[in-house]
Amino acid sequence: MAGILDGKRILVAGVTMDSSIGFATAKFAQEQGATVLISNFGRALGITRRIAKRLPSEPPVLELDVTDPEHLEGLEAQVREHVDGLDGVVHSIAFGNPETLLGGKFLTGPWDDVAQAVQVSAFSLKSLAMATKPLLGAGSSIVGLTFDASVAWPAYDWMGVAKAGLESTSRYLARDLGADGIRVNLVSAGPLKTLAAKAIPGFEDLEELWTTRAPLGWDNKDHEPTAKAVCALLSDLFPATSGEIVHVDGGFHAMGA
Repeated sequence: MAGILDGKRILVAGVTMDSSIGFATAKFAQEQGATVLISNFGRALGITRRIAKRLPSEPPVLELDVTDPEHLEGLEAQVREHVDGLDGVVHSIAFGNPETLLGGKFLTGPWDDVAQAVQVSAFSLKSLAMATKPLLGAGSSIVGLTFDASVAWPAYDWMGVAKAGLESTSRYLARDLGADGIRVNLVSAGPLKTLAAKAIPGFEDLEELWTTRAPLGWDNKDHEPTAKAVCALLSDLFPATSGEIVHVDGGFHAMGA
């Protein structure tokens, strides 16, 4: 039986550890028939190359810093070394300095660090979309990952602002890429045990909220539900959906108290 991504070529940008949402997405995409490429950069690139071997089929690992114009300009050529185009792109990229921007530091966060967080976490969705646009055809899909930015959360501070920027960026991309048949959507996951989450002081306060308020319950160690939602949006099952945020949070977002 064919998978929902059978024959699709997917780039998952921002895979570091095997505990990441990006890794879980790459794994499920392969299981659903996709040819997958993954990326990272700098010191983390070596880690990514090692954990790539833990996927069902070891994928090519590309070097991509989404804040580096040369990397973005060379991405198309890097991808074409392995596949002749892309059907989907996953943006699994975010960063905010935990020492200056998170854990109750909203009122003191310096602009230079805020600017970096916004560039890496929000503007990079546009950067990645434009770098891969020559590889994407009608019917293709770009999917990013967010954490509900419609409210203020404990500890999340300037990363919440950056995620709000990401959510707005995805809507404008959906508007401007729709004429090319490219869909742009986000998946908003509940709090998950990832490397990024561990870096946020006080993140356990967020996790605690989910234990009593998510109607379906919430396992913060299970990345598969989020990965499945990302892959569904990458597939042909949502041909007329763009500019959307799909919540994978056990129903938490719909509860008032």
